[in-house]
Formats: sequence, structure tokens, C-alpha cells
Amino acid sequence: MPPTREVPRFAPVRVRGVRLLAHRLARHRRRAVAAGLAVTAAALVAAGPRETADRGRGHPPGRPLAHPAAPSPVRGGAGAGTVAAPVRIADAGTVRLLRPGDRVDVIAAEDATSGGDARVVARGARVARLPGAADDTADGGALVVLSVPRATAARLVGASATARLAVTLC
Repeated sequence: MPPTREVPRFAPVRVRGVRLLAHRLARHRRRAVAAGLAVTAAALVAAGPRETADRGRGHPPGRPLAHPAAPSPVRGGAGAGTVAAPVRIADAGTVRLLRPGDRVDVIAAEDATSGGDARVVARGARVARLPGAADDTADGGALVVLSVPRATAARLVGASATARLAVTLC
């Protein structure tokens, strides 16, 4: 450890330009207030409440997001850009395990004759509605209405035309 020494004397440090900055802000008060409000608003939006991913900000908890004139409670979805996509799942027993609000991955399984590949078509899709057992077909499939983004809905429709669909709970 080095020996202790006295601290040398030096002139105090003065910050220059503070008066100039205060004078400039006073001259452009409106601009400074507007900038301050914009920064505050951005901070409030960024730090706002994150209750659920299914609800947009500004919507009361008890009210649905759908427009009052919408014919179905599924329309309006979980947020902007989502649509209700009816999907026929090959195994009706699996569908009976689902409840509205569940998150599922949708998997498309190709026929063994076309290679037998399986791929994930939709990740984290929200189950919006489960139509009754009367909608089940004789081949064991069951209908599920999923709330997904438009691009995912297009992939689901394309996959359902060429493959059997299955779901896994997330």
C-alpha cells in the first residue's frame, strides 16, 4: 500500500454555460414545455399497466372489445389485426380438453403418402370459442374458433386443406 499524501490544492471547478442554457430555455418556453410533455407522455405510455395481452389499453375490464353491431362475440378478437379463424381439429377428444381463453399451438400433419411431415402452423393461438358437439363430424374431428393474426389465419386455412390439424396446449 502506498504511503498517504496530502491532497494538492486546486482551483474550484466551474461549469460554464448553465446561465446560457437557462436563458435559452426561458426564450423558448413553449418549445421546452411541449418537449417536456412529449417526453412525459412517452414515459407514461411505456410504463403503463400491462394487465393482459388480450386487452388493449383504455378498455374497461368488464366490456368486450367487439363493436356493438358485430354479429358474433368472436369478431373484434383479442386486439387489432386479429381475426376469428374456425379450424377443424382431427381429434375431437383433444378439443374437449380446451376452454375459451386457452393458448394452443396448431400442428399440421401431412399424410404419409406425401412425406408425413409435421409442422407448427400457429403458435400461441387463443381459443375464442368451442362450438357444440353437434358440429363434430363422423370422422372424429371437432371445430375450434381461434383468435389469430390475419397472416396466421391464412396459413391455417392453407394447412387445413392439405393436412390434418392437431393442437397442443401452451
